[in-house]
Amino acid sequence: MKILAINSGSSSLKFSLFNMDDESIITSGLFERIGIDGSNYTIKYNGEEIKEELITDSHVEAVRILLDKLITLNIITSYDEIGCVGHRILHGKDVFDKSIIINDDVLNKLDELIDLGPLHMKANVGGVKAFMEVLPNTPMVAVFDTAFHQTMDKVSYMYPVPYDWYEKYGVRKYGFHGISHKFVCEEAKKILNQEHFKLISCHLGSGASICAIEDGKCVDTSMGFTPLAGVMMGTRSGDVDPSIIPYVMEKDGKNALEVINELNKDSGLLGLSEYSSDMRDILAKCEEEDEKAILAKNKFVRRVVDYIGSYYLLLGGVDMIVFTAGVGENSVPVRREICEKLSTIGVKINLDENQKRSEFVKLSTEESSVLVYVIPTNEELVIARDSYELVRNGI
Repeated sequence: MKILAINSGSSSLKFSLFNMDDESIITSGLFERIGIDGSNYTIKYNGEEIKEELITDSHVEAVRILLDKLITLNIITSYDEIGCVGHRILHGKDVFDKSIIINDDVLNKLDELIDLGPLHMKANVGGVKAFMEVLPNTPMVAVFDTAFHQTMDKVSYMYPVPYDWYEKYGVRKYGFHGISHKFVCEEAKKILNQEHFKLISCHLGSGASICAIEDGKCVDTSMGFTPLAGVMMGTRSGDVDPSIIPYVMEKDGKNALEVINELNKDSGLLGLSEYSSDMRDILAKCEEEDEKAILAKNKFVRRVVDYIGSYYLLLGGVDMIVFTAGVGENSVPVRREICEKLSTIGVKINLDENQKRSEFVKLSTEESSVLVYVIPTNEELVIARDSYELVRNGI
């Protein structure tokens, strides 16, 4: 069976087509600037990269162009070859704790959840509707970024705020990056080859989150009601004192949304360094002994270590720590500094192995009391796997 894994953004459409017989990627690519001047798409196939400009006003048009291009390139002979389309959905609230085949009822519920993440959810649901219009007879599956975290207990997901905020408005921790943490968890379980295990998964990219996992289930995670909470990120602040918001509002004459926007888009590495949100740029500036870049990098490391330490205590120890995503998979100095600060819990890594980038690698030495691995994440494969299982079993 061939399955399309889709991640729809407000003006983008990322796709991967899988052959589920061997879970291989047949083709992948990205449509960018949909509905904006300079629209273009990139398709990778047979070791080649095809990039073309196009004119498209909607995701529906982009979907039609994509499917027609797959036929033109002889990747598929007809739409019927696509057995299912799996969609990444940002938020399932506590309504959805697992992936699900989309019917009218599910679609209506997704519409109701848009206000929990307006920008992403509107785009995600819009992508579903676009594919449903073009492929009306093909099963659609929703795979939620929040679902993996629905195993948290109330002590973990409740905030110490008026209880009726939860009852009236659903104010609680939901967590994100769940698709990535789920993939890492499944790979770690294979390595450990045991049912009972304690894992700390560190998804460190432009967005970043830490997840405490026991026996394959999320116990706690750093992101909260929105992806703004938790560790410091590329442009997001992570945890801050909420009283900062009205203080800055009064000083700068801004409204709450404007200040929240700055915490989301102008903070983190970018905010502290006043230079870049990209860790590669920050590290280059650190080599020049730029004080703000050094501060930004050190603060990022500190926040990650703080969460790992907290989750180490929560779990009562840990069998494995995993680094994944852009920074986790590629940033040699950041991994080294995090692991150096974890030496108090017995972490020891091989510095030569730590030089490797973008590949699966065991970092910990034989003397280390905790296994440490880099496991490149594969969210698209999780989407394809979940979709395949649901369609194959007719759930």
